[in-house]
Amino acid sequence: MKLTFGFTPCPNDAFAFHALVHGLVPAPFEVEPVLLDIEELNRRAAGAELQLSKLSFGAAAAAGDRYRLLRSGAALGHGVGPLVVAREAGSLEEAAAGRIAVPGRETTAFLLLRLAAPALGDVVELRYDRILDAVVAGDVGAGLIIHESRFTYGEHGLVAVADLGEWWEGETGLPVPLAGIFARGDLEPEVVGGAEAAIRASVEYAFANPEASRDYVRSLSHEMTDEVCAAHIALYVNASSVDIGDDGLAAIDRLLGRAAAAA
Repeated sequence: MKLTFGFTPCPNDAFAFHALVHGLVPAPFEVEPVLLDIEELNRRAAGAELQLSKLSFGAAAAAGDRYRLLRSGAALGHGVGPLVVAREAGSLEEAAAGRIAVPGRETTAFLLLRLAAPALGDVVELRYDRILDAVVAGDVGAGLIIHESRFTYGEHGLVAVADLGEWWEGETGLPVPLAGIFARGDLEPEVVGGAEAAIRASVEYAFANPEASRDYVRSLSHEMTDEVCAAHIALYVNASSVDIGDDGLAAIDRLLGRAAAAA
């Protein structure tokens, strides 16, 4: 059996899923990796194209019963939230009310922005790695950034206006739920269980053998420095990636509940 597995080419996913992709951990299936930006994965969930897929928790409600959440492989934790950046210091409300670039309307980042600053102005969707340049060029007044942009915005002369992770944690006391691994709803329960176990084993392998994935990570993130890759992995791959845990499940429920109330 071969299963399609959609995840991003970002260092954290390459690190976490390297062992599964390369057959280094037991799995009752082969994996066909499909490497896409997180917003593209979110959009493809509407057609349930992929059997296993990383999805933003911001898109989970729309996915409905087409996908079910696995307990392993998630990106969530403390201090991992998206940032709003601008050329000059100001308030979140001012930045959100102007022209702001976002990495996709289905991302958890955008959901957090809508919850923290409901009075949004002109929202411009851009691929996440084009947002910093758009802010620098003045095409937008502010940008909502994720992934490695968290570590490089200062090099572009930009300042952080708000940390939406800090806002969420202050509001709820819970970790920030960014994205999880989901199995398509038509997969048999034993296949879903096998997938969850294999993904857990892959993450555990990554922690036990942190250098094993170096070449794979670099092949997918060749424009990043080693330092940025390492910081990216350290921030987004943690104990919650092995198992979401009770706090993680509570955070997801709270996020989706607040999203429904806001809608």
